[in-house]
Amino acid sequence: MWHIIVTSTPQLIEAGLKYTIPISVISFILGLVLALVTALIRISTKKGAFWILKGIARFYVWLFRSTPLLVQLFIVYFGLPYLKIAGLFPNGIQMSPVTAGILTFSLNTGAYCAETIRGAILSIPNGQWEAAYSIGMTRTTVLRRIILPQAVRVSLPPLANSFIGLVKDTSLAASITIVEMFEVSQQIAAQNYQPLVMYCLVAALYAVVCTALSWLQGYLEKVTSRYVTTSN
Repeated sequence: MWHIIVTSTPQLIEAGLKYTIPISVISFILGLVLALVTALIRISTKKGAFWILKGIARFYVWLFRSTPLLVQLFIVYFGLPYLKIAGLFPNGIQMSPVTAGILTFSLNTGAYCAETIRGAILSIPNGQWEAAYSIGMTRTTVLRRIILPQAVRVSLPPLANSFIGLVKDTSLAASITIVEMFEVSQQIAAQNYQPLVMYCLVAALYAVVCTALSWLQGYLEKVTSRYVTTSN
């Protein structure tokens, strides 16, 4: 067993550094950008045609929160190649496994994080908006200088949890042939006929990564809360 662990661990770590971590980081960054845009659209008070954008944003969040991530991966990677549009995609929408994985993880993360950011913004008391308006600030300035900095602190714990969850969810990328840590563990298990050892080993590696991220989350929470006064 120890021989298997010693020989397999470097391969799993290499797969993690090559695919698991980069896919997680890139997908989370893109998802955060999408989430912020979606959240701002949903809390906007603009009228008229802007309601169409709000409807699209609401539908996007509903769609990706209401369907399983594995199904979303299959639709993007296996299903879209059959979506043939004359003049645009005559051969269907085809993409590499990594591109499909990042796209799907980004869209899924964006939908969940959008609600987190929206809730954090709405949690800021209305009095702060009114006070800022009273000294002549525009809505954009209020968001940038007063509301969003506070919303970052409020949303940090759930956003960090979403990132940790995303790191674990990348194991689903094996289903679309991405050779990340879980896929490598399956390949090695097929060779040495020790699935229990391999699956426990890859689980331990995921646990190490997620524990490190949890420590980082705690540190960031302390940093962002250092100016917050607490009362007993």
